[in-house]
Amino acid sequence: MTQGIYRVEYNRKLAPDVWELRLSGDTEAVTAPGQFLNIKLEGFYLRRPISICDWDGEGVTVLYKVVGRGTAALSDAEPGQDLDILCGLGNGFDVSKCGSRTLVIGGGAGVPPMYGLAKALLRAGKTPIAILGFNKKEEIFYEERFRALGIETVITTMDGSYGTKGFVTDAFPAEYDYFCACGPQPMLKAVYHTSKTSGLLSFEERMGCGFGACMGCSCKTKYGNKRICKDGPVLEKEEIIW
Repeated sequence: MTQGIYRVEYNRKLAPDVWELRLSGDTEAVTAPGQFLNIKLEGFYLRRPISICDWDGEGVTVLYKVVGRGTAALSDAEPGQDLDILCGLGNGFDVSKCGSRTLVIGGGAGVPPMYGLAKALLRAGKTPIAILGFNKKEEIFYEERFRALGIETVITTMDGSYGTKGFVTDAFPAEYDYFCACGPQPMLKAVYHTSKTSGLLSFEERMGCGFGACMGCSCKTKYGNKRICKDGPVLEKEEIIW
């Protein structure tokens, strides 16, 4: 984990309430897809945790959904503005555990970290299959970015207005050897029960500090209590207690 000042390069709207934010700054602490940032916003006591979508040697890209006053304030950030950020938090996805044909499953706000994961899997010589779930066509984002990677990309919508109608689990292929998922807990639970292989699940949780000091985001696992911000947000399928 590093703390530093990051500069806003751009902050643009992609879909209803969904924004893409590019930040220039130190990315040395980002070592795995699925890690997150904790952003300090003026006038707010707690930082806002946001998953890292993509990164390089110059900075990071995050996608976030405006769901409250904090993220609404973040959507007002302008190019050239400096933000105090804790970077490289959480454990992220362990690409070495993934199979040669891994499902990369994202639901809504859980889609962004799966883009960085798909790129990491390709670099490792593996073949990811992306399954991205949304409520309706108007809410879809980053489909073209996943397809541009040259991987199979399946979109599901709850109302059937685009792609496969239903849940992400309705789009599971017949053959795959591992899965990684990020999204709301009902989706993760459905993936857990539908999947026929081992896998990794990234959990969303309200966080106080974001680096394991306050114990506010602890959850029970088969191996004892774990902190989503520090020991997670990625947990193995076999350790999860529903």
